[in-house]
Parts: sequence; C-alpha cells; structure tokens
Amino acid sequence: MKVVVTGAAGFLGSRVADELLSNGLGNKKVTELILTDIHAPPARQDPRVKVLALNLAEPSAADKLIDEKCGAVFHLAAVVSGQAEADFDFGMKANLDATRSLLEAVRHKSPTAKFVFASSVAVFGGDFPPVIDDLTCVMPQTSYGTAKAMCELLVNDYARRGFADGRSVRLPTVSVRAGVANAAVTSFASGIIREPLNGKESICPVKEDQEIWLTSPVTVVKNIVHAAVVDAKLLGKWRSINLPGLCASVGDMVSALRSVAGDDVASLIRFEYDAFIAKIVASLPIKIDNSHALKLGFSVDPDFSAIIRSYIKYDLKK
Repeated sequence: MKVVVTGAAGFLGSRVADELLSNGLGNKKVTELILTDIHAPPARQDPRVKVLALNLAEPSAADKLIDEKCGAVFHLAAVVSGQAEADFDFGMKANLDATRSLLEAVRHKSPTAKFVFASSVAVFGGDFPPVIDDLTCVMPQTSYGTAKAMCELLVNDYARRGFADGRSVRLPTVSVRAGVANAAVTSFASGIIREPLNGKESICPVKEDQEIWLTSPVTVVKNIVHAAVVDAKLLGKWRSINLPGLCASVGDMVSALRSVAGDDVASLIRFEYDAFIAKIVASLPIKIDNSHALKLGFSVDPDFSAIIRSYIKYDLKK
C-alpha cells in the first residue's frame, strides 16, 4: 500500500512514519511511503521511503503526492496555534486551503483512500458543557481552531459523498514532546517537564490550577495510525473523533514530576503569568468523554506519571 504523510518533518509526523514502517497499517504492509513537509524530512535508509519538500498551500503540490495507488493519507501538516493567531492569512492558507487541495486530489485520483486529518480539541470553545463528546457543538475561540473545524466539515462531506474515506481525529495537547518548544500556546505543557528533566529552567505562563487535556506522544501516534483502520461503518454519519486523553492541572503535572524525578528537578519550574497564552489555554476543553473512542479501539494513558516515565524511557537520552 502507498501511504502519504504530510508534516513528516515534525515531531508527530516523523513518529507516525516510523510506526507505519515498523508495523504497517492494520493487516497491510506499507510498500511505498511518501513523506513531505515545507522542508524535506530527514532521509531514511529504507527503499520504501521517498521524501519531498512541498508547500501544500501551492495548488499543484497535492497532485505530486496523490495518485491512483494511494491507499492512505495522514494529513498532519499545520501552522500551530500561536502562529495561526498571529498571522491569519498564512494560517488559513496552510491549515484550510492545503487540506482542501489534498482532499480534491484524493477525490479525483483515489477516492477509496483513507484520509486521516489531524484536528484538535481547539475546535471547542465558548460555554461548552462540563464533559464533551464527539457530537458537542464546536465553537472555536482561535483562528487555528476555526480552520480545524472547517476542515472537519470538509472531511465529513467528502466522506458522505464518497470522494474520500475521511476521518478527523481531535488531538489533545501532546506532552511530553521531545526537542525544543514550538509556537503552540500549549507548548509549556511539555516544557515544564522536558526542560527540568534536562537540567534546565522552564517558565510556565499559566496558573497552577489550570487544567489541560493531555496525551503522550507514544499513545497519540498509535491512535492516529489506528484511525485509518477503524471500520467506516462504525464511524456513522459524523467522522470526527475525540482521541482519548486525561485531565491534569499544571499543579498535578508538577507534583507528578516531583514524585518521578525529585524536588531538585521540580524546582526548576518558574511561574510567569502571560495573559495572552492563559486566555487561549483557558478556552480549551478540559474533560472529554473517552467512551466512544475506546469502543473503537483507541488507547489512553493511565496517568500523567506514566506519561513522564514514557518520555524518560523513549526520549530523554536522545
């Protein structure tokens, strides 16, 4: 099977690629894997892999990725929340227009292909209920969330019409991300764990009682890939799925770090309130019903301490 991964130079995209190469897609082997990003993803010593540097906002880019052999597309490329809020036009081109172009290419060349769109819990906002499910009305409070919500509707309609076998997965905040901070407003959720574990000070821009809906990189990558093998009949008329997560306050996260790594490590966190970041983070949902996703075979982390230990095991030494 030929598979395309966009955003493949990014943290999650590169890991989705590794998962596909190692374990395939359900019971199907990946025979050709196209990895693309605005800058060419790192080359891999695997004859199945081809890397491309493409700007997906360019009209011709999608046609260079999709052909009749394409069996699945994992669309992870996006401008993150802080950057999309700072530059509306750029954010819409990268997050909305590029998605539409990819869907059109699938529609005309390989309409049976699985199209997995990486959405976000940022589609929710406003006065949402205490616990959110897949059918809760979306009311994004950022341009990033708005673009994701519009893309979800496109994915759903293309699936309804038989133009693509689309499914959107709403990602919780991913922690702990390895590497360096990005422009996402929730970047601190990784930084307050990653930096102290690497002996560095970390600044937290929100208050300790701020709660966040979280998932680990290992779990979310497996869930993204699993989304392509879920039976379409089980998805029903609405193709957007809230991926499982857990709720933890910043204080809970710091306490978990202290219990796993000790007081000296936890003491490297410093609180400096940032009203802009805090307002956006406070607009995100903090409790989501996992039951539907779990019935579909998706996974959830047991607790935040397990997430920290996962980072230590897989990423700290790297």
